[in-house]
Amino acid sequence: MTKVNWQDYACKDFYDELIAAPGQPRAEARMLCDYFEKLASAELTEHRHAVDVAIQTMGITFTVYTEGSMIDRAWPFDPVPRIIPRTEWEKTAAGLRQRVEALNLFIHDLYHDQRIIKDGVLPAEVLAQSVNFRPQCVGISPPHNVWAHICGSDLVRDSDGTLYVLEDNLRVPSGVSYMLENRNVIKRVLPEMFATGRIQPVDDYTDQLFDMLAAMSPRPGDEPQIVILTPGIYNSAYYEHSYLAQQMGVELVEGSDLLVSDDDYVYMKTVDGLQQVDVIYRRIDDMFLDPEVFNPESTLGVPGLMRAWRAGKVALANAPGAGVADDKIVYAFVPQIIRYYLDQEPLLPNVPSYLCMIEKDREYVLNNLDKLVVKPANESGGYGMLIGPHASKRERKAFAELIKADPRNYMAQPTLKLSTAPTLCGNAMEPRHIDLRPFILSGGDSTYVTMGGLTRVAMTKGSLVVNSSQGGGSKDTWVVDVREG
Repeated sequence: MTKVNWQDYACKDFYDELIAAPGQPRAEARMLCDYFEKLASAELTEHRHAVDVAIQTMGITFTVYTEGSMIDRAWPFDPVPRIIPRTEWEKTAAGLRQRVEALNLFIHDLYHDQRIIKDGVLPAEVLAQSVNFRPQCVGISPPHNVWAHICGSDLVRDSDGTLYVLEDNLRVPSGVSYMLENRNVIKRVLPEMFATGRIQPVDDYTDQLFDMLAAMSPRPGDEPQIVILTPGIYNSAYYEHSYLAQQMGVELVEGSDLLVSDDDYVYMKTVDGLQQVDVIYRRIDDMFLDPEVFNPESTLGVPGLMRAWRAGKVALANAPGAGVADDKIVYAFVPQIIRYYLDQEPLLPNVPSYLCMIEKDREYVLNNLDKLVVKPANESGGYGMLIGPHASKRERKAFAELIKADPRNYMAQPTLKLSTAPTLCGNAMEPRHIDLRPFILSGGDSTYVTMGGLTRVAMTKGSLVVNSSQGGGSKDTWVVDVREG
């Protein structure tokens, strides 16, 4: 007996990525839906088991912090891919390239002339109260004036099918290793699906990343020495740091492995002596990067690293200070930022936003907390948020006081009906809410966008929380070339 019957799949009230209506798969998903409909109950169980075995065999883990301890867990993965038609993705990718180009121009302007503030497009108080603006970076021009070399922008789809940018992550965005490993896992489980050639590959990311980093080298004539700087094995993204280092064939180092000489060159300590380092892909937050300049108690960074960067002796990705655009208040101004720097209309819309620093917006937010999602300016991972419809009166009251005490630190958005995708729950397909994090690489001459991205899924029924640290999982993302025949 087969267990999957798309006629019974309850996708009402939400836009479903695979099923247009009960029993009606979308054109790009028909092949996959037909495949699952033919599977018997025992075969569905085998698929789940094959996924679990593959993840354990490949050692795909993530770290969670709970009650003061750190626990490595197997990566939660659903074997039903999310599917996007290639024609839609090409338009989305163009919008992402436009967005990151404007954001890099914006960051560079903030550390130089601040024209956007002088011209009244960005309120001065937004910058004045930015926790990620680094005065130490004023006047510095990184290679090609690119600050955010690696960006992860989160996309969500509303009930009418509109794809919105939910936020931009420009400090140290994570998750790309899971995007790549998700594809490796699903190829083991559904190898026959890849025989048609319609599913676009994602495995060129690490080559693209290496080439972009190499192009930043201050010694362009020589083979560059590239390293990934990690906080160490206790960091929640350490799996990703080691994965990317292995895939690119570069050294994974901690701060104690590097030193800065009196003439501002960076060297890596090796058994053969010191080796000059040209490019550092740093996975450490600004404040821990250089104890000479930022937090003097940091043991994670490298004393003198900012000196070396400022002198042009080493390249850093992402550049220190790039996080000034990684602010949910700045996010609300991105459409204006695109118009200001590029003289273009945004290709991808923002989610409608209310800024609590604006009196009219703040009054609306305080009067409608039961309908809105309220976010602090600089928290990540889904922390510090209020999801109004799911919050208690006491929680809403407490959040109202937080907003009144520090209006600049809060913004609000309507509660979107996030799109769903079929997810294997036991032996049945049930809709679960999802988002998408594509990754954008910005070099001097070109901008690369991943073919799809990391689809995160809220594994709990009805939940909108997709973060792995709070019980979310992920799916492989297929960008499918829909052709006749």
